[in-house]
Amino acid sequence: MKRLITICMVLIATTITSMAQTTYYTKVSTDKQLNKKAAKWIKSGEWRNGFDKASPDKSVNIVEMYEQYQKNPKQWEAMFQWLATTDLFAIPKGKHPIPGTDLVASVEDSKNEPLAKRKSESHYHHIDFQYVVKGKERFAILDHMSSKPNCEYRPDVIHYDYDIAKTRFIDSRTDRFFLFFPCDWHIAKVATEDEDQTIRVIVVKLDYVE
Repeated sequence: MKRLITICMVLIATTITSMAQTTYYTKVSTDKQLNKKAAKWIKSGEWRNGFDKASPDKSVNIVEMYEQYQKNPKQWEAMFQWLATTDLFAIPKGKHPIPGTDLVASVEDSKNEPLAKRKSESHYHHIDFQYVVKGKERFAILDHMSSKPNCEYRPDVIHYDYDIAKTRFIDSRTDRFFLFFPCDWHIAKVATEDEDQTIRVIVVKLDYVE
């Protein structure tokens, strides 16, 4: 846990020094070859394992996705295969084991709420995969520089106070999925301007491998 916090803080400091940024939202790779390799890999679709319903949202850290997939292919391959072969509209809500792994897919029929009612969070040891298959969900991405923990870490979540003016908001699409890595501090299920706030979202927590 302490190591991950240290890594995030070092990355923040490095990013600010090298790029003179006043905001920081995710882990930044300065390795140009790695960035190109990750982008090519994403575009190739090698990771899909039959899942063609959606692609990573533009907010997804594709370098993190690429590296984590290489470190833990069994979980990622099984998750995408499950997503590809499961009727995500017909499956009952609740928790469903993903065969061949200890992963569990949470099928949630839920409603968005006003931002003030939603908690910010990040996870040190897990990656949040979120795919909204029905309705529209708004996600908030927190700026690290203006945010700070407001509670003690308790496995595996911590919450933050944040500056709403420096927060990024992204609405889901049914052809996009989201991934939140340990350095992606976020808020889920934020209300949109739509009249209907009902959603169905698939949530899987993958292991984060250091």
